[in-house]
Amino acid sequence: MDPEFKFQLITRNLQEVLGEEKLREVLQQRNLRVYWGTATTGRPHVGYFVPMSKLADFLQAGCEVTILLADLHAYLDNMKAPWDLLQQRTRYYEMVIRGILTSIGVPVDQLRFVCGTDFQLNRDYTLDVYRLASLVTEHDAKKAGAEVVKQVDHALLSGLLYPGLQALDEEYLKVDAQFGGVDQRKIFTFAEKYLPVLGYGKRIHLMNPMVPGLTGGKMSSSEEDSKIDLLDSPKDVRKKLKRAFCEPGNVENNGILAFVKHVLFPLRSGFVIEREEKWGGRKAYSEYQALEDDFANELIHPGDLKQSVEEALNSLLEPIRNAFDSPEMQQLITTAYPMAVKKKVPSKGCKAAAPVPGNIEVLPSRLDLRIGQIKAAKKHPEAENLLVIDVDVGEAAPRVVQSAIAGYVSPEMLPGRHAVVLCNIRPRKICGLESQAMLLCASKGEGHDKVIELLDPPEASAPGDRVFVDGHGEGEPDAELKPKNKVLERLQADFSTSDTCVAQWQGKPLLTKLGKVVCQSLTGAVVG
Repeated sequence: MDPEFKFQLITRNLQEVLGEEKLREVLQQRNLRVYWGTATTGRPHVGYFVPMSKLADFLQAGCEVTILLADLHAYLDNMKAPWDLLQQRTRYYEMVIRGILTSIGVPVDQLRFVCGTDFQLNRDYTLDVYRLASLVTEHDAKKAGAEVVKQVDHALLSGLLYPGLQALDEEYLKVDAQFGGVDQRKIFTFAEKYLPVLGYGKRIHLMNPMVPGLTGGKMSSSEEDSKIDLLDSPKDVRKKLKRAFCEPGNVENNGILAFVKHVLFPLRSGFVIEREEKWGGRKAYSEYQALEDDFANELIHPGDLKQSVEEALNSLLEPIRNAFDSPEMQQLITTAYPMAVKKKVPSKGCKAAAPVPGNIEVLPSRLDLRIGQIKAAKKHPEAENLLVIDVDVGEAAPRVVQSAIAGYVSPEMLPGRHAVVLCNIRPRKICGLESQAMLLCASKGEGHDKVIELLDPPEASAPGDRVFVDGHGEGEPDAELKPKNKVLERLQADFSTSDTCVAQWQGKPLLTKLGKVVCQSLTGAVVG
């Protein structure tokens, strides 16, 4: 194959290439060695077809392709994947990726799958991590991970290590190039700066554009409405596509058009709009720009575009659904993503009950619990049992919390102390003032015998630090707890304090990165 043809195949539809001349030099001598890595966190979605279609290009160009299942990176990124689930999630990712590639006709026997922990824990790699740590400033580490690692006000050291490990992967996987989204650019330039300092060669970096999600923003595993899961049913696909942002004539941030451009056109060398004759009939496109121009000029209705994408997408997803339609694969999903498992529904032929919130398993990882530092507290001007409290939860401004503890806790004792705050309840007005969060307390007794104590996080806690139940630190909390789903009410019944005053849920302690959450003296108390 001609080196120039290989170059065009490798770089088509990319947004940017760093090291273009080096790429041409390598192709003049031999086939390119390239790797693509993915952190094994949330469940992969249809956005994964975008990098997979580029891997198809790489393989067609004769590249030696490695897929890195970055399990250690998933753990380091604010514990998005807990240690005890890494192995199951890594296996799930490999099976899903094999399913995607098989669906688009890519021979998986030409690929090399590598698990991060298979080489990132060895002696030489670990020594290089320490060598790198002695050279990299906090500023450079935070800047490199700004678009990839979850950003918090008080960053964990693990997140600062993340970009350095990704840079070292290029050397230890023995590749010429790394492929990723343009959101990885800062990590790529970090690698170009620091690998030569360690005596290693500078690599080529190939960057895909970021494809918008269905809501117009970034497609995210943690934002349900932004993406279509690879195992979604045809009914779910239709429902999500109907809700997707696709304004007539608007081609900006249009996730539907972006999917056609970056997945369907490269895979099928064209796209067909299916519609009734009275609206123009069937029309085939061999060039994407012609399709986009017609949509921009409102010659294609969003409904017709969505319906055509729905048919094409379901044909891609069907082989993946079939591959996971076995007891073994269903068990893998259950163990890799326990929080996503639904309870059994009636079999065919039985009348199904109307869906209610109780049909979905509810776990405490859905609660956005954080450390808060109380800045001010005063009695409510119109309700003598309420305190109005300003709490710093690691955001730009303190939140106002109203709590019915005025008869049990003196407001003068609160400023400066730390507490546990539930931050994703819906704001509501109480006696004319808005309450934007909930202060967690332990309470025991009734009437005049009732005693209330605030929960105490570990010493040296900082505002915004995450609070979670042991064993349930994975996943993103709900953006907002919707009252109709009664998530809080169903979880709250199992919160209590232990015989040693440790706050717990179903016997499992509440934790921060520094240790357990406790109360001062109440045992066997209700927490809420």
